[in-house]
Amino acid sequence: QVQLVESGGGLVQPGGSLRLSCAASTFTFTRYTVNWYRQVPGKERELVAGITNPGGSTNYADSVKGRFTISGDNPKNTVYLQMNSLKPEDTAVYYCNAVGRRFTASYAYWGQGTQVTVSS
Repeated sequence: QVQLVESGGGLVQPGGSLRLSCAASTFTFTRYTVNWYRQVPGKERELVAGITNPGGSTNYADSVKGRFTISGDNPKNTVYLQMNSLKPEDTAVYYCNAVGRRFTASYAYWGQGTQVTVSS
């Protein structure tokens, strides 16, 4: 069973930076996508960024383009979300989601979430 553990959240002032990590206990899929989502109370979970392998292509929500960067460290089974120029509206619980593909089947996993608060 794959377990995803997020870390790196916390309180930061507007304009500051944080780096979130998503570490997978075991992940044997050679084709997969790892996404970061965020959610605030009363709103739907929002896709923030994703990275797909093989190839390493990335995608971002318009609201974070140019400020957030998603990257992966395959030997460590870890995906990072570097968040710069943070704004109060980035405040949310951030969740890591991994989707592994094997033949025609997909397997999705979620982390427990990490709180990011941007406030002065």
